[in-house]
Amino acid sequence: MMAKTGVFDGSPAARAAELKKELQRLVMTIVDREDEGDDDVSSVGTIDRAMETMCVLRELKKCKGGGGGGGCLKVTFACPEEFRCPISKELMRDPVIVATGQTYDRPFIQRWLKEGHRTCPQTQQVLSHTLLVPNLLVREMISQWCKTRGIQLPDPVQYSNEDGLTEADREYFLSLLNKMSSTLSDQKEAAKELRCLTKRIPSFRQLFGESLYAIPQLLTPLSQPQTQSDNCDTHPDLQEDVITTLLNLSIHDNNKKFVAETPMVISLLMEALRSGTIETRSNAAAALFTLSALDSNKALIGKSGALKPLIELLEEGHPLAMKDVASAIFNLCIIHENRARAVRDGAARVILEKILNGVHVDELLAILAILSSNPKAVEEMGEFGGVPCLLGIIRDSTCARNKENGIAILHTICFSDRNTWKAMREEENKYQTISQLAKNGTSRAKRKASGILERLNRAVNLTHTA
Repeated sequence: MMAKTGVFDGSPAARAAELKKELQRLVMTIVDREDEGDDDVSSVGTIDRAMETMCVLRELKKCKGGGGGGGCLKVTFACPEEFRCPISKELMRDPVIVATGQTYDRPFIQRWLKEGHRTCPQTQQVLSHTLLVPNLLVREMISQWCKTRGIQLPDPVQYSNEDGLTEADREYFLSLLNKMSSTLSDQKEAAKELRCLTKRIPSFRQLFGESLYAIPQLLTPLSQPQTQSDNCDTHPDLQEDVITTLLNLSIHDNNKKFVAETPMVISLLMEALRSGTIETRSNAAAALFTLSALDSNKALIGKSGALKPLIELLEEGHPLAMKDVASAIFNLCIIHENRARAVRDGAARVILEKILNGVHVDELLAILAILSSNPKAVEEMGEFGGVPCLLGIIRDSTCARNKENGIAILHTICFSDRNTWKAMREEENKYQTISQLAKNGTSRAKRKASGILERLNRAVNLTHTA
């Protein structure tokens, strides 16, 4: 008889002999019933089992021929199509139902969801949520089918929930979201708890991706009409907790796209940049920074007008917010269209002022280097004293990256505005700042410095010739 496990144990030869005996017994039973004129359902079932046994024997021969040795044989033979997982094409061990009503084997649909997919693999419909409900009816049918064929499947509990959350955790999460539409005290309590959970437990960040309605529910207190008395303007701690939860969610890579694309998210982050506590404003900037890791989000955030409030916060210069704001502006300005927006919103002037005051020079100089590809930014740098500032950084800084960014910006200015040559010649004659960098800088800095020196020397020669 077949071994009572999900695989066949023993040596290949012993297993083959066992299968042949079983097949011989089944064939004899079929022949005897045919001779007796018996064509009832049980006879058909015997034929099915004989066919399955032949399939297993064939697969075993393939394993032996392929050098599989004593390897085990999976239970994937001749089972009804409705018992197979649509993803793995194997007999389901733990069938579960997704939001569209389709059934899959739990570990395979979990893997699909964990990869960031938000659609049903079979129907391609967008899932309204990604909670998995056990399909007890199909599980029982598979169990009965296996029992009649001497196959025992592994216990479903062996397939652990990959995100480490229990159903009680999920129920608690949903109850917190429901409170966000309740009384003010409930909202404040739930917001604080969601902030803590999404900070400490990565799986709770993932939960927000399991429902299309989770983030809108989280944002309910901030998106209520401004005429309501229980408004976030009156309760800045509630706004801070909600915005910080958005920041926590944006850290999860699979969340970045749908968080940014959820209506109201970017506009509420922009509102927080202008009106929140300094902690809220800083965390809103940090959220925009993490969301802008995706190029599609960079474009979306830029089009939404978020650069202007970021630049305004940068200009205010609060120490707690500066680093997050600078990081967000840098990330957003990586794409070309956002550079023009940043310059139009006054970024070049504000950044130069901060650099002149010695504030976050490293981060801001890197932004200025990106903006220098914009002609308007170059023009403003010349107007607001950029050349002497940059020459001073190249001369006095010990940071090779700052020297490189400084000379790269100067190179652009030099080739755009002839009025800057005099200041650079004076610097070179007095300190040999550019010559030193041409000898000792990074490869890029050497290239840019040599280009400036060549241009300056050419200008001198032309003057002498004239």
